[in-house]
Amino acid sequence: MALRIVKNPHLHFILFGVILALLPTVGRGMGMKTSTLQTLGFMLIYAIVALGLNLLLGYSGLISLGTAGFMGLGAYLAAYFQDDLKLGFWLAVLAALVIPILIGLVVGVISLRIRSIYLAIATLCISEILLKTFEQLEWFTRGTAGKQSRYPTIFGAQLDRNAVFIVIVIALVIVMMLTYNMVHGQMGRALHAMRSSEVAAQAMGVNILKYKLFAFSVATMYAGLGGALYLFFLRSSYPTTWSLFMSLTMIAVVVVGGLRSIYGTVLGAFVIYAVPELFLKKLPVIGGIAGLPYIFSGVLIILVIMFFPNGLKGLADIARNLVVRLRARTAAKEVAA
Repeated sequence: MALRIVKNPHLHFILFGVILALLPTVGRGMGMKTSTLQTLGFMLIYAIVALGLNLLLGYSGLISLGTAGFMGLGAYLAAYFQDDLKLGFWLAVLAALVIPILIGLVVGVISLRIRSIYLAIATLCISEILLKTFEQLEWFTRGTAGKQSRYPTIFGAQLDRNAVFIVIVIALVIVMMLTYNMVHGQMGRALHAMRSSEVAAQAMGVNILKYKLFAFSVATMYAGLGGALYLFFLRSSYPTTWSLFMSLTMIAVVVVGGLRSIYGTVLGAFVIYAVPELFLKKLPVIGGIAGLPYIFSGVLIILVIMFFPNGLKGLADIARNLVVRLRARTAAKEVAA
């Protein structure tokens, strides 16, 4: 019984979240800068959004270039409901979840007709429509001047940046648990079959429409949640943030971290976003030239794709297999002795 509890993946997610939640307190004692905490917060938000994209790309075999648009929609909805309508944190988050889901259902229906690169272009078009809406719909977004917000109030308590960071951690843990439950059940098996072959999946009784709608709904919901958390953490949103570059960054997080890997997605977000900000920019030569840290980050992505097609998850699997072989060899020597 005790061994079963220790091996419970949900317990691992909670422990992982506790470690992350302690970072502001521990970091304050070690002189952590505010910019470092901000970088880590954005990294975790990227991980939340990328988990939805991983469900879409890794498990379902569907590609989307519209992630940034849905993130921006979630951010502006959260600001509008919390600051303009004065409806509070919970309704703001609910709006940022539900409305992107509705658009995700539309995209899911579109995906029945088109596939591959054409689906990517269709989702890109939807994202660009949203981006132009953010720029032009000034009563809702304040246009190019940007939408300003404030830290949320939860259960009567006004949060600060450290508290919002903890909210982000809690959201990440919940998303990790939900994703794990989805991919390790009947839903995950159906998505995997659909990714391998839609024809074969239909022959086995998999409802393609149902699971495509599900995959896009979850991906857009995670993106909307990430956008809302982004707004609460930064307290502002500008249309230029939600560009194609953001969508491509999310794809890079999934590819580098590893398809169909939950922890790998978080690690991918760390490598893609946090490493250039926290380490490369502080190096003597690399950090002194504007843009050079991101060039090194791009080179790293290329190397991972070339030599580790399964991402950093594949590298971890190689290391794990190596340890198992060394243990087996040591045990064999002990028996022989």
